[in-house]
Amino acid sequence: MNANQKKPLILVVDDTTKNIQVLGAMLHGKGYNISIATSGKEALESVKIKAPDLILLDIQMPEMDGFEVCKILKSNSDTKEIPVIFLTAVTESEKIVHGFELGAVDYITKPLNPAELFARVANHIEITESRRKLEALNATKDKFFKIIAHDLRNPFAGIMGLSEIMESELIDKVNLSDPMFLQYTQMIFSSAKSALSLIDNLAQWAKSQSEEIAVNQRNLSFNKLLSYSIPIVTTNAFNKNIIIEQNLEGEDVVFADETLSNTIIRNLLTNAIKFTHPGGKVIVSTQKIEDFLEISVSDTGVGISSDNLCKIFRIDSKYSSLGTQKEKGTGLGLILCQEFVEKQGGKIRVESEVGKGSKFTFTLPLGK
Repeated sequence: MNANQKKPLILVVDDTTKNIQVLGAMLHGKGYNISIATSGKEALESVKIKAPDLILLDIQMPEMDGFEVCKILKSNSDTKEIPVIFLTAVTESEKIVHGFELGAVDYITKPLNPAELFARVANHIEITESRRKLEALNATKDKFFKIIAHDLRNPFAGIMGLSEIMESELIDKVNLSDPMFLQYTQMIFSSAKSALSLIDNLAQWAKSQSEEIAVNQRNLSFNKLLSYSIPIVTTNAFNKNIIIEQNLEGEDVVFADETLSNTIIRNLLTNAIKFTHPGGKVIVSTQKIEDFLEISVSDTGVGISSDNLCKIFRIDSKYSSLGTQKEKGTGLGLILCQEFVEKQGGKIRVESEVGKGSKFTFTLPLGK
């Protein structure tokens, strides 16, 4: 153990004083800090005062046995992550299995074998430390994405808004001294818009990974959901002379989360426009299938090769490609779509043929 490293704290729970003395001496000699409890009740009070890194818990104790203590520990959100190793003279497999079912990570039989004790304790202490480091890294990642969402979104929104005003002003001036000014302004607007979309997707993905996104499903009109999302992508479609056609079965009501559903629709429409050639078409269609509404977003774009179809919903594949006008992307939008569809009890799939286009289909539960 590193001299500068904080010594792990092990709580030893046993109603026999001699057992505590032997265990305490053995573990203290290996560099661990030790706290003791001679009953289940005393152990639970001790954990409230200072949470240990590991608990060695005797099963056979009066009043409250080790199984009951473990059950209480694992039912409490403050103590459920503390690893518990049972100390037992019992070798019946049923009782050992019961201990694991209650949440114990291991067991050691009496009389104790010092080498076995040290090995099992060291392994679980290492696992606990690794879990804490991973939690710290995840917390850092979540903080990083929150900074992105909060601190970068506003500047990009400002750039996008100002460049849009500049574009409008330049279009009104027919006799430009340099027509390239208009093109440069449009490029600034397009880049800022892409960056803002990426930031929004990153922020939502980070919330999804940290389980900060609450799913609030209620009865919603799908037609209204679509009417909210289409205007957001209309400019992109207009700039590429792409028609967005609606082929809806009727006024269908879905049991869905409004925010998550809008994100799904917006990302699928944006993706379809991105990969459709100027003058093409994007079609949104619906049909009822049993207890679900099936929604499809089809395009007449470039399509996806069979080799890449299996990659588009995987975060580890890093699949992305340029749009028909060199629009950039990360593929994160489609991964978000899959996560948000599944959070609402639906499924998503894709069909595609190179040179003919793609069809993304997802389901949402029908209104209750």
